[in-house]
Amino acid sequence: MAEPLIVALPSKGRLMEQAAGVLEKAGLAVERIGAARTYQGRLNGVDGVEVAFLSATEIAHMLREGTVHLGVTGEDLLDEHIADRDGAVDILHHMGFGHADVIVAVPQCWLDVATMADLDEVSVAFHARHGRRVRVATKYLNVTRRFFAEKGVRGYRIVESLGATEGAPAAGTAEVIVDITSTGATLKANHLKILDDGVILRSQAVLAANRAALADPRATEIARRVGEVLAAG
Repeated sequence: MAEPLIVALPSKGRLMEQAAGVLEKAGLAVERIGAARTYQGRLNGVDGVEVAFLSATEIAHMLREGTVHLGVTGEDLLDEHIADRDGAVDILHHMGFGHADVIVAVPQCWLDVATMADLDEVSVAFHARHGRRVRVATKYLNVTRRFFAEKGVRGYRIVESLGATEGAPAAGTAEVIVDITSTGATLKANHLKILDDGVILRSQAVLAANRAALADPRATEIARRVGEVLAAG
């Protein structure tokens, strides 16, 4: 008997509902096993497919490790947690929901800072004046390092954010943030502005696969059905 194919879905909230809705339209209804809050289920419509309900971050990690075969998660999380994404995981479909941008934002009162090049200049002056580097608060450590290196920004250090990142400048724990935003309203409420060239990634929910799983016809069948639904709008 073949090993089960495991499809990972967000465990709760709007992302879970929207992912399950797309699958249902594809004739792949999601059924939880046991109590309503259980973290296991099955995918009807294709034999031998189990569902694991996990956090979006866990899905990214487990796709990389191959402990789940297909999963719906944020493209931003794949970029953050899978260094060699093209070698380990394939994005099969952009799902059309869960839109958000990973951005670099600075205080609105930094009138002379509009671009990443401006931020580089300010970081040099900041170090000369204060004897320390500009602090960048973020949960996206790897994405931030790659983007800042691409833009040639040098004089900074990352402060890992464990709470509400957008509040870090007002709290005095960082000067700059890299965070995810969908409307920008929270940034404005915290008197922050996005740099003109500071959009790192325009993210959305994606259906992704561990590359090794694509040899399984069940995985390709699920991907085909989901693709047809998305193409139909």
